[in-house]
Amino acid sequence: MVVPIVLGVIVSTLPFLFQSAPVKAQSSASTTQNSGADAEPLLFDSGAAALWQSLQKLHTRASLLMVTAHPDDEDGGMLTYESRGQGATVTLLTLNRGEGGANVMSPDYFDALGLVRTEELLAADRYYGTEQYWTRVCDYGFSKTKEEALEKWGRDRVLADVVRVVRITRPLVITSVFVGGRTDGHGHHQVSGQMAQEAFKAAGDPAMFPEQLKEGLRPWKPLKDYARVPFIPVTEKGIYDYADGKYYPAEFRNYTDDTVINGALSTSVEIPEGEYNPLLGLTYAQISSRGLGHQKSQNGGTGLAPAEEETSPYHRFASLVPVSEKESSFFDGMDVSLMGIASLAQAGDTAFLKEGLNHIDAVVEKAIKDFSPQHVEAIAPTLAEGLKATNDLIEKVSTSDLSADSKYDVTHELKIKRTQFENALAESLGISVLATVAPEKEPTGPFARFFRNPETFQVAIPGQEFWVKVHATNPTDVPVQLESVALETPQSESWTIDPAKQSGGTLKGNQSTDVRFTVHVAPKTGFTRPYFTRPDSEQAYYEIQDAKYLDLPTIPYPLSAKLHFSFNGAPFELSQVVQSINRVTGSGAVPEPLIVGPAISVSIAPQAGIVPLEAKTFDLTVTVHSNVKGPAKGTMKLDLPRGWKAPEQQFSTAKDGEDQTLSFHVIPAGLEQKPYTITAVATCNGQEYREGYHTVGYPGLRPYNLYRPSTWRAAGVNVKVAPGLNVGYIVGAGDDVPQSLASLGINVHFLTSGDLASGNLSKFDAIILGVRAYAVREDLKTYNGRILDYVKNGGAVIVQYNTQEYDNNYGPYPYKMGPNPEEVTDEHSKVEILAPANPVFNWPNKIDAKDFENWVEERGSKFLASWDAAYEPLLETHDPGQDPQKGGLLYAKYGKGIYIYNAYAFYRQMPEGVPGSYRLFANMISLAKNPHLAGSRSVKSPVAKKSTP
Repeated sequence: MVVPIVLGVIVSTLPFLFQSAPVKAQSSASTTQNSGADAEPLLFDSGAAALWQSLQKLHTRASLLMVTAHPDDEDGGMLTYESRGQGATVTLLTLNRGEGGANVMSPDYFDALGLVRTEELLAADRYYGTEQYWTRVCDYGFSKTKEEALEKWGRDRVLADVVRVVRITRPLVITSVFVGGRTDGHGHHQVSGQMAQEAFKAAGDPAMFPEQLKEGLRPWKPLKDYARVPFIPVTEKGIYDYADGKYYPAEFRNYTDDTVINGALSTSVEIPEGEYNPLLGLTYAQISSRGLGHQKSQNGGTGLAPAEEETSPYHRFASLVPVSEKESSFFDGMDVSLMGIASLAQAGDTAFLKEGLNHIDAVVEKAIKDFSPQHVEAIAPTLAEGLKATNDLIEKVSTSDLSADSKYDVTHELKIKRTQFENALAESLGISVLATVAPEKEPTGPFARFFRNPETFQVAIPGQEFWVKVHATNPTDVPVQLESVALETPQSESWTIDPAKQSGGTLKGNQSTDVRFTVHVAPKTGFTRPYFTRPDSEQAYYEIQDAKYLDLPTIPYPLSAKLHFSFNGAPFELSQVVQSINRVTGSGAVPEPLIVGPAISVSIAPQAGIVPLEAKTFDLTVTVHSNVKGPAKGTMKLDLPRGWKAPEQQFSTAKDGEDQTLSFHVIPAGLEQKPYTITAVATCNGQEYREGYHTVGYPGLRPYNLYRPSTWRAAGVNVKVAPGLNVGYIVGAGDDVPQSLASLGINVHFLTSGDLASGNLSKFDAIILGVRAYAVREDLKTYNGRILDYVKNGGAVIVQYNTQEYDNNYGPYPYKMGPNPEEVTDEHSKVEILAPANPVFNWPNKIDAKDFENWVEERGSKFLASWDAAYEPLLETHDPGQDPQKGGLLYAKYGKGIYIYNAYAFYRQMPEGVPGSYRLFANMISLAKNPHLAGSRSVKSPVAKKSTP
């Protein structure tokens, strides 16, 4: 387990060449497993800047936990100020992973998006300087009330996880961005604010969640609780709830004592996020904005904050220590000096503890006094003395007559200090480590230095043999003893490392050493995959596959290098995850953590679809991905419903990383309107493979693999579509609608910028705009006039869900979305057909209320607020308490064609195989051939298309 800020690899100016860089020590007090996964350091975490921040941390025991709902909710400026500016130990707890959010960066949604946003937040955390935890609940989409969130999540489930993290991290202060009231808007936000306050009270109560005490945790009472003052003001109307657009009485509940605060919340303390740090060269708000900028999936990335005065106001909800109404920091009234650790010893002889802490504090102050950016190694002996003193004090505490609770509390904080000493000592010595997958034979000759880190495989497989090189450097003039180098593998698995451990000897000044290992992956080994799963997107919480990882971001990466050093008699450890090297055009050699995966991955995308009842046959596409290091071949078959037929096929790949696509001609038997399941099964070297993965994310974000069974869920559906349709698709932020249309036998033509500029659009019967197309396609905005001309000349355009970028009258007639467009989040909300005679509802499929059953996640998002009379609203729906929403499906005749704005979430329904979504979408794309429309390219009769999932 490693601390959150990790100094990794510095990219050299020479191509393909990496220099190793400092890494952080391990800590038994830290539980963020993969924070050492980044090979490349931030500039803030290098050299003298890193050491100075470590010294500030050594000089205080201040600690803080922030609780938020989603990734990107956090007050990054405050976290950065406290961690990098004040030296506090800072932790961020995010309730969910943002699975129900938007995505403009990749076609990943639901659990795949949750992994994207997990990696985005971990990237941001490096800038904030925080550890990161999650609870097990999921983002199920926009929620308008906390009551809904608590019902879907389970109040005790959420509170237990928050309390657990409080008991693990044991912060002096709990903060939250949200207050648990109407000003928070989103129901998830409200729950996060409420849980932060309830956990403040519950974490110290041994009667609350006693099962946590059985696993070794102990109760903990934080001393204060704060929440950021809401940015939504209190007015004469009361407080505005943006979730439902209504005003409520100006009152806030204090969940720490169950009282009500009337009127606006006061500001107890203001955090100077705009304060400039001369060593880091930026304000804390500027540093945090660079972290927030890594969270791109929701909006494409944020702008950089300017240097300016900026404060963040917080209201104090509870304090167990006497404080004034106005405070200068979160920690007023507390002893956050090292001597304050002694206050945790409630019984027994504490003289030895105070004496030891006083000595350690004096050592830290000497190191701070003697610190020189030009000669950071000068304080290494002082830091070694402090490390030895801390180790000695930990031993004395363990053998003292202090109570068990006192020993636990004191040791927890001393171990944090030990880790901080190890980090500071390594930084003062400039020690750096780089562990990479290595070729069997290192390059030699005069140009070898240019090819030190050639491209390697990315995925290790069970039973594989490969080589790892650990490179350690001492760049200072001070010799350091490298006691041993070893590789760490999963404890429960029988990997073989040869040699098991190597001694390093003395690293003299400006000296490097390379240590090589031969690695044999265990024949039966776990894959690098999420430790949390759920059966479907409707379940609003995850099931935990391995309880020891509960609340962590991900499972640890499988292979790490551990180096044992000593300096002036002080032992310390450094660790780094072994990196693979990927050659990326435009970025060069990119290190990523080595992962373990299957030899053969089998996948079907999307995972669900339909089969028209009248279909005599359909094609099912299966993708085989090989991680075998060399040629691979095998067979693929489909496990089919009784009576269905599809012949077995052969597959073969030439090399590691290669895909092969197989198309199966499936002949169904006795199709009915019921669900069916097909499983693709590959056999290679005598082993069956029934699951596969796809890598989520986008360039520049650390990749992660999401595993799913190689199954296709289908429903027999009475659906027809106009024959011979030629459909164009303008890809937006990314969605699976084109793949879903294959179930209707429609293979879309993806329109390029050239097509939009000068292509023949008239050949298409329908053109569909992908989700958020106007947010990501500047060419669409440029050539929007050609889209309207296409409609005028007889085409049909279907504009799917878009954000405010669309609010610029890109349609044929005026409309308005507004700054806070409506969403209908309850997927069960009743849908009324306003214009039952409209062609959209009558051909080729007769649409009725049943077609809106069994929808998932939501009805829709970004409903229009107003529109020209030329648009006809076709549907109405609304959440409980919401005004009726008619702006979700608008139909307009324009010239000879049809223009449709559609805010309903077909992009969520169709990949989940929701029957009604296919029937209605089939009608929309068939409009140009609808015989009941004047001027249509009418046909004799619709057909049940041969589908191609």
